[in-house]
Amino acid sequence: MPVRNSIAERLETHTEWRRDFHAHPELMFDTHRTAAKVAEHLRAFGCDEVAEGVGGSGVVGLIRGRGAGRSIALRADMDALPILEATGVPYASTTPGKMHACGHDGHTTMLLGAAEYLAATRNFTGTVVLIFQPAEEGGGGAKVMMEDGLFERFPAEEIYGLHNVPGMPEGTFAARVGAFYPCTDEIEIEITGRGGHAAQPHQTVDSTVIAAHVILGLQSLVSRVTDPVKEAVVSVTTLETDSTAFNVIAGRVKMRGTVRAFEPDLRSELAEKAARIVEMTAAAHGAKGKLTYQKGYPSLINTAQETAHAEAAARTITGDCAEAPKIMWGEDFSFYLEELPGSFLSLGVGDTAPLHHPEYNFNDAVIPVGASWFVELVESRNPA
Repeated sequence: MPVRNSIAERLETHTEWRRDFHAHPELMFDTHRTAAKVAEHLRAFGCDEVAEGVGGSGVVGLIRGRGAGRSIALRADMDALPILEATGVPYASTTPGKMHACGHDGHTTMLLGAAEYLAATRNFTGTVVLIFQPAEEGGGGAKVMMEDGLFERFPAEEIYGLHNVPGMPEGTFAARVGAFYPCTDEIEIEITGRGGHAAQPHQTVDSTVIAAHVILGLQSLVSRVTDPVKEAVVSVTTLETDSTAFNVIAGRVKMRGTVRAFEPDLRSELAEKAARIVEMTAAAHGAKGKLTYQKGYPSLINTAQETAHAEAAARTITGDCAEAPKIMWGEDFSFYLEELPGSFLSLGVGDTAPLHHPEYNFNDAVIPVGASWFVELVESRNPA
């Protein structure tokens, strides 16, 4: 069955919902207006249960089917980004410095469209758990909702989600078994030397020069330490010294960056060896070096059986499902996949601006495609 006609017929209304979310972006866990709108819709659809405030500002809806069956969780994220919008659309952000630059307004709308259809038709068995999550953009809202008893209150046996991808043909799907997104860890580095006059460098321990050696050394983690068949990224992205004068050598340098890898063992190895490079490089120059390693989102690893179900649903809707390449973005759906089997897919939105760009705007034309995929997953996994 292709895109559900009754969902496609609701595109104008669903577009209005999406553009309302777009005009009122909210960050991290402060998604209270969005959450209230989501809960209002879910109750209007006739969901059997609607819970607000899960994990702070998350919303969970429950729809029961026509009989006993498995419990399937579907997830959408709700939060925006701290970016000044430059789209110029009539429904642009009404809050300067905040915008939906990652398409979470579209994700939320697609799951609402699916919820509306499923609540009306009930053409399935078992239960559907609808998860509307805050704080995907750096806050780990998935983990916080789980710590707040998400799956104790709303048990699920498998979970599915998707993310829009600019540049992929509009309305197409791509899936990948196994590692799909990497971990997104943060490193903070501090080099402590001895500052002094720039004309007398021999009387100093130049922390800036040492920092340069550290940065170059860290690049060897990928080029010479990591197995060439294992993907990883190590990037130092900021550097700050305690000197602002042209003729003063800094005594202290602070740096930040990111480490990304797909395999848990490689993640641990990179953390250990990065710390060693920082400490020993600094010591070799007579300084002290310290690396603080902060784990972020784990690698997103799709399970094989559930990905096969997700691909089959995608083919039913669009006729095809490509193999997705690995993506170096971070995604906290990975926390759910540490708890439950499931799969996370890519949905093409065509020729739009890139994600996290001031001119990005979700393509409303794909709303029926994503909503129908959620529905097909439920009905094919739990046929009535």
